[in-house]
Amino acid sequence: MSSFLMLGKYSSESIKEMNPHRTDKAIGLIRELDGEVHSIYALLGEYDLAMLVDLSDNEKAMKASLGLSLLTGISFKTLPAVNVDDFDKIIGEM
Repeated sequence: MSSFLMLGKYSSESIKEMNPHRTDKAIGLIRELDGEVHSIYALLGEYDLAMLVDLSDNEKAMKASLGLSLLTGISFKTLPAVNVDDFDKIIGEM
């Protein structure tokens, strides 16, 4: 599994649809893609949401990003994330 940071930005339309059930549906979508949601945060600033998820590959990450946008109306920027310990090992091999 690979980790991905998903940064979400509300549209004026998606704000109108905010509710706790939407969060459950979003988590369900990640699970349908055989993924796992580690955490979800509401943010202040440029982005409104951050999700840390594990998915098997980039294709599943793209499906999650697009699927969440269709489901919620929130646009997502999805970034691969590497644990710092793993990153340090990579650096050590150079």
